[in-house]
Amino acid sequence: MGFSLTGTHVIFFIAAVIAAGMVSGVFIAITLNVSTSLSDRGDRVKEQLDTDFAIINDPNTIPLQGSYYLFYLKNIGGKTLTTTNQTFQVFLDGEIIPSSYYYFNDSSLVMEGVTTLYVNTTIAGGDHTLRIVGPQAIEDEFMFTR
Repeated sequence: MGFSLTGTHVIFFIAAVIAAGMVSGVFIAITLNVSTSLSDRGDRVKEQLDTDFAIINDPNTIPLQGSYYLFYLKNIGGKTLTTTNQTFQVFLDGEIIPSSYYYFNDSSLVMEGVTTLYVNTTIAGGDHTLRIVGPQAIEDEFMFTR
């Protein structure tokens, strides 16, 4: 004696419920993964927005102290910046300045604070571009005349 029509329907119903459960599990996992990715990306964007600085020198007058040119950086972001040779890279006219040729007056820079960047290099007369790249690849470019 074989299954009746009702028994076959019950088997198909159970199989359909199992398949639907598996599909919904996959959708839940995908949704959770997307949600986590968006949250992480939002945190990174927030950190980038909180990290910002500006070079505030007078472009026509670059102070000189001994053999060091002085450039002033202001923290215009929403968090304290660590100002070291490992967190900042300095470029003059597109050429990187070795980290042993510059240093900061302070090791950290609070919000709205200003620090001095001392750069020991030869700068010829004429127009120049100083680019400073900081944490989170935030950069500022400053054009000046010497």
